[in-house]
Amino acid sequence: MMARKDALTNMRAILVKRRDALRSALAGDLTLLKELRSESVGDLIDAAYDSAQDEINSQLAEVESRELAHIENALERMKEGSYGQCEVCGGRIPLARLEALPYATMCIGCQRDLERSGETSNWRQTSEEAVGGDLEF
Repeated sequence: MMARKDALTNMRAILVKRRDALRSALAGDLTLLKELRSESVGDLIDAAYDSAQDEINSQLAEVESRELAHIENALERMKEGSYGQCEVCGGRIPLARLEALPYATMCIGCQRDLERSGETSNWRQTSEEAVGGDLEF
């Protein structure tokens, strides 16, 4: 029991660190895009390249934003005392799964059942949409 509690405490530190890194990256991405737009003076090829880069950066920012939301949800679940519990069956999510995906909200069995039923978790679905369906996990 104590080992799990220690592992969950460690998970919190990892989530907070990742959350802060994502917040900084997202804030930086927006600042950089604004700076690039204000300095943009070039030919048509430069404009097309900048537009493509803006689209890629926008898609990456969307994926990062969604990950940030999942992390904030996990931190909230920690506060409430429900972190590490499957939202579907109420069972414990194995530590190995939480170490691999610290913001997992379902145990592997419930996640598989959900995927078999033709649905996908919000994380996978929205991440795939953000990058055009080419994301592999």
